[in-house]
Amino acid sequence: MNDQTTPLSLENPLGKRLLAWAKERFPLANGILCIVLYITAALVGRHLENSGPVSISFVDIVGALLCWSFFLVLRVFDEHKDYELDVKNHPQRVLQSGLITLGHLKVVGVVAILLQFAWSVYLDKGLGSVTTAWLIMFGWACLMGKEFFCGEWLEKRLVLYAFSHMLIMPLIMWWLVQMGQPSANVVALIITLGALFFVSGFAFEITRKTRGPDEERETVDSYSKIFGAKGSALVVLILILTMVVLQYYVVTQISSSTFWVGAVFLLAGLLISLVSLSKFLKQPSLVGRERNEKAVAMTMLFGYGVVIAEVISENGVILTLF
Repeated sequence: MNDQTTPLSLENPLGKRLLAWAKERFPLANGILCIVLYITAALVGRHLENSGPVSISFVDIVGALLCWSFFLVLRVFDEHKDYELDVKNHPQRVLQSGLITLGHLKVVGVVAILLQFAWSVYLDKGLGSVTTAWLIMFGWACLMGKEFFCGEWLEKRLVLYAFSHMLIMPLIMWWLVQMGQPSANVVALIITLGALFFVSGFAFEITRKTRGPDEERETVDSYSKIFGAKGSALVVLILILTMVVLQYYVVTQISSSTFWVGAVFLLAGLLISLVSLSKFLKQPSLVGRERNEKAVAMTMLFGYGVVIAEVISENGVILTLF
């Protein structure tokens, strides 16, 4: 997202300033993907444990919101970790300009963490599979926040840096599965879904840090500095193809019949990214990078949407209050 000069001042209510930070650094539109991720994981877990219709209830609204809140916590961790560098490179941002403080974000993060833990314990009626999954996931997030205590070494190895951070995605998937169906076990479908979460996250991470010559900065790391803008785009392309193959494989493990409509949507999602990446390869630029981010996000949404639709088609669905 482009940095924007905010007209706000310290005279504005704190809530308004926090919303301005969220719009800049954690757009509410991200919530759409979080909802889709939760529903995908929850329904896949229920598909494994139920031969009949899967249920969707009020509990799932809470689960989706907590999924969103965990990604918010990751953003808060990043804001603390990168603060000094961002002061130099992005002094106009809401946080770096002093309109809010790291202390404000710390409170937001702590509240989100307490809610996630409390809900996990509530679902378990004590310490069980949901809370265990959350503790493992949160523990890895804390290591990420500390850059595994080797930040200076790791930051010089950007691909390894991204790999180590994207390992959080299968852990998130498992927590979401457990929230949706605490009795779910690790089977081939779950492993494949975890791989899909990992590759999807990796593809998006490299996409957003693959920049054209017009937005490269000497003090900001990017994959385009390592592979070149076109080389990075080709890496993203490989990851996108892998992602679509995994999407297809997940659906085939769910479906007991041919799924032509789903296959069409998977190909449509792939085509969206291929078109955008081909344009970027011809002319790398800021506009092209932003277009790639949207295209990759759409490919992800198409794929997860097909998985959700296939579970509902295979099992049926029941809407309940609780």
